[in-house]
Amino acid sequence: MAGDLVDRREARRSAAAGAPAELAASPYRADRDRIVASPFFARLGGVTQVVSASGSGLLHNRLTHSLKVAMVARGIVERIAGSAEAGPVLDKLGGCDPDVVEAAALAHDLGHPPFGHLGERVLDRLARRRFQLPDGFEGNAQSFRIVTETDTRGPDGRGLDLTAAVRAAMLKYPWTRLSYPRPHPRTMPVPPRGAAEPPDEPGSGSSKFSAYVTELDDMVAAREPFAGRIAGWQQTVEAAVMDTADDIAYAIHDLEDFHRIGVLQHAAVAAELSRWLAHALELAELSDAELAAQARRPGRSLEALRRRLHRRDAWVADDEAFVAAVATVRAELVDELLATPFDGSVEAEQAIGRFSARWTARLVDGIGVVLDPPTRSGHVLLAPARWHEVQVLKFVHKRFVLLRPDLALHQRGQARLLTRLVEALDQWLGDRDEADRLPRRLHDLAALAEAEYAGLAAAAPQALIGATGEIPSGAALRELAHGRAVIDFVASLTDSQATTLLDALSGRTSQPWSDAFVL
Repeated sequence: MAGDLVDRREARRSAAAGAPAELAASPYRADRDRIVASPFFARLGGVTQVVSASGSGLLHNRLTHSLKVAMVARGIVERIAGSAEAGPVLDKLGGCDPDVVEAAALAHDLGHPPFGHLGERVLDRLARRRFQLPDGFEGNAQSFRIVTETDTRGPDGRGLDLTAAVRAAMLKYPWTRLSYPRPHPRTMPVPPRGAAEPPDEPGSGSSKFSAYVTELDDMVAAREPFAGRIAGWQQTVEAAVMDTADDIAYAIHDLEDFHRIGVLQHAAVAAELSRWLAHALELAELSDAELAAQARRPGRSLEALRRRLHRRDAWVADDEAFVAAVATVRAELVDELLATPFDGSVEAEQAIGRFSARWTARLVDGIGVVLDPPTRSGHVLLAPARWHEVQVLKFVHKRFVLLRPDLALHQRGQARLLTRLVEALDQWLGDRDEADRLPRRLHDLAALAEAEYAGLAAAAPQALIGATGEIPSGAALRELAHGRAVIDFVASLTDSQATTLLDALSGRTSQPWSDAFVL
């Protein structure tokens, strides 16, 4: 790799004196150490991965998930770096360093709020509708905001001051919600994965994005070393590795927990997959309306998935590969792992271990690097057969866990909790008589956001236009900043902290509360 590119990849934002001493000689290992030492990273041990541990007893959390993503990501790098064909391609695209990938994997979920993806949806709704924040809330963008702004462990007290390469590798969706880059990826004939607007919210911007407008300059600076090597909307190779590793970990490792506690029922999963395999040709002849009317019958949900893949990912969707993937998942997940209920024995734990190790190796071995990928893929991608297997595994995860009615009941309570907590903190922040008694962290976040939004109002006012269509100023601008501060504050809590803090604000507990309660 050319020396100039190496220097730009290793560049940090801060030139402040008094930078902390590093244990690692490599700048990327130093980044990894900064991330692991961050209290935001430690917090992930108390943040839901898929379902709240307190509600369902699942074992994974965002911390264990991040560690497994990092493990898979390093395995991917070692595989592609050892390929004679991939080496020249990696150099042309800006390089692929295992320490960069590991650091990005460890940091990718720092911004996940309490209660998993449910919390993300609730905070996004509140940010856009209650506070009129055009950016709303997005977990990936919040992670980037933490490492560039709200963490305070860097030498100048702003973020972690990570290298450009690691910051760029965190950018799964390298665009803002609405305004950058131009033309925006959501307007492309085939938008990149995550860039399209939600069909039920036209005009709301991309459903996934990796930076708020407040961190736009940081995103642009992080990607500058890769200019001319990748398109403005494409992931860096290191970001693509991290993204693929996240998909693999999500598809495999969460199933371990679901099996352990009996959430994945053999009979239901077997009926869905077996019925589709036995009647695939008949199901393919049903109209979309007929299929929707029969949605509760076995095999119909899998047929709906097959059709969605063809509509959304025509570049890779293939019926023969889909049939083979369903047959493989039925044989190895349903007929092998789920056939015997988990009883906590050594034999049962070994069965889970074999399943996880076999599938992780299988998927990692199916990864390649391409110079000119399809729009909906990165430069690092799974072979078609492995890609279809991941889609079927994720289908099982969604259809037989996330759509369970008992989970919906639990999550409605969590959504109400987060809504009330945001409302209570917003009222407190707006109470002038109580301003001196605010939690210091909330006070500092409000000051940070006020400075950021004042700067945007002066330099890029169009970025602040929200639902009203007007550029905010004065009190309206201050309300935007306060809204962002409240969202930042709540997003920094663990599941149990959010619950306990609402109890305190509601007078339901006499336990004292202090600023040490949050990050």
